[in-house]
Amino acid sequence: MSYFWAGWITVLTLGNIAFALIILYRTARKPKDARPEADTTGHVWDGDLVELNKPLPRWWLYLFYLSIAFALVYLLLYPGLGAYRGLLGWTTNGQYTEEVRRADETSATTYAHFKGQGVAELAANPEAMRTAKNLFAANCSMCHGSDGRGSPGFPNLTASTWQWGRDAATVEQTIGQGRLGVMPAWKSVLGDEGVEQVANYVLSLSGQAPDPTLVAAGGEKFALYCSACHGGDAHGTPALGAPNLTDQYWLYGGSAATVRTTIANGRQNQMPAHQARLGAQKVQLLAAYVLRLAAPSPLPAGEDDADKH
Repeated sequence: MSYFWAGWITVLTLGNIAFALIILYRTARKPKDARPEADTTGHVWDGDLVELNKPLPRWWLYLFYLSIAFALVYLLLYPGLGAYRGLLGWTTNGQYTEEVRRADETSATTYAHFKGQGVAELAANPEAMRTAKNLFAANCSMCHGSDGRGSPGFPNLTASTWQWGRDAATVEQTIGQGRLGVMPAWKSVLGDEGVEQVANYVLSLSGQAPDPTLVAAGGEKFALYCSACHGGDAHGTPALGAPNLTDQYWLYGGSAATVRTTIANGRQNQMPAHQARLGAQKVQLLAAYVLRLAAPSPLPAGEDDADKH
């Protein structure tokens, strides 16, 4: 903060307090004129309704004085006057850091029980899964839903098909380091007719019955432009995040209109990295939890299957 703005805030704050004190002092003074008419403002309504000019009640004034005293003490102890830091040296960052430190100390005991366990072992541990369920609710449910079933653009974690793969190491990497999925836009390359042809071919791969003529033409264009990522059999490439187009799972929806939009305009989605914020142990717990949500689960079942959803 510059000296000008620091001084401006200080003068404005103390000036307001001083102005309030002056008003209170003048309001509390009794009129010097002892004549009875000096107790009125001179305003009269309806002939006999007189507006009096009386000082404020003492108890009311004392409360105001106490509030001003409190404000001065507060400004002396805490930051509030420009660049002045206060006698206590309190800062919001300092308080946040201290609260995080205390929270970490409290949670260290809980997570100490899970140290050294692998993902499969954690998935079979009911206590670990109860803890992981709370972690999921606090960090993942806002995108994937409280039951892990996701929404358009956010993967369904209970499905058997996973875009980047569902082995333990891959899931830990996805949660810890994040993912960036990009589907390029093809309208400028394919044109409207080409988009329609490829869309029909893609829809035919999942058992839908579009126009056979368009499907044949779309298959040729798919082999030329799309197979590099999705594979010649359209089963996808998990290492690239290219989804399997032959199953019934669609991240953004499987209607003809949605598939055309995806091909024409492309898609981009991002899974944020959580390693730096949560730490390796919490990431491992979350990996075990989301793998248990998958159906069928690739991990041994624990005793808390009833709590999966």
